[in-house]
Amino acid sequence: MSVIEEVVAKIEDWKGNDISIQPLSGGLTNTNFKVDVDGIPYFVRVPGESTELLAIDRKNEYYNTKAAGEAGVAPRILHHLPEYNVMVIEFLNGKTMSKETLGEKGMPTRMAQAIKKLNQGARFFSDFNMFRLTEYYLRLCSERGIKIPKGYDERMETVKLIEQAMSVRPLPTVPCNNDLLAENYIDDGNQLWLIDYEYSGNNDPTFELGNTCQEMQFNDEQIAEVCAAYFGEAKTDMIARMKLNMIMSDVGWGLWAAIQAKISTIDFDFWGWAIERWGRAEEKMDSNEFEGWLMDVKN
Repeated sequence: MSVIEEVVAKIEDWKGNDISIQPLSGGLTNTNFKVDVDGIPYFVRVPGESTELLAIDRKNEYYNTKAAGEAGVAPRILHHLPEYNVMVIEFLNGKTMSKETLGEKGMPTRMAQAIKKLNQGARFFSDFNMFRLTEYYLRLCSERGIKIPKGYDERMETVKLIEQAMSVRPLPTVPCNNDLLAENYIDDGNQLWLIDYEYSGNNDPTFELGNTCQEMQFNDEQIAEVCAAYFGEAKTDMIARMKLNMIMSDVGWGLWAAIQAKISTIDFDFWGWAIERWGRAEEKMDSNEFEGWLMDVKN
């Protein structure tokens, strides 16, 4: 019996009902399923192999998913099977978003509004810090002989400069998803829902904003729109924080992709993604604007 079949058999409320299980595409860490129970759809996520190496804390994920649901920005948890690290979640009847759909007119504003709603909710279980996660990923790669793109170690001094600059005038941390890929937005026609809280934690909101702008490959006009919708205006210092966090997004998740290239059984070009992300990070660190961003976040 597969894990999903075991899980379905364990849920008392479903016993004796007409059940169908349909795999869903798109997960980069886990396997996702739509389970119909007497015609009612549910979303079930089964964790992938060795995901603990990626610094995923399932207790943290459960607590934060529940909190995000209570904030009205994530679907509610209906069943929890901790022995399988499985949550059964409300199935959202909406459109899974893409870079293209989130790049349409007005969408950056809607994204910022959804993020702000999450950020204003109850605090999460633990904190998230991409600088510390990057250090952990680098140690893991070194200890396990995992190949990483060339130049990482040499650039860690630049990463320290970014952290030092942003520490001069730190922002209060708020509950953040921290991994808002396009596919982690669902549009039901009325609101944007934010899903997948594996990397969630209390964090600087400009990481949340910068990370999602980087995932969408937003241009400067779209970045300014996100900033204005969130903060009330496109502030120079906040845009600079977002830009530096866009670099950190690619630095950290580039290492994540390199680790996945080694451990994942999912059919995806993780190594190509690691190379792409690291290339973007280096390009920004070498840009003429970089020194200006470091200055702007201090002033």
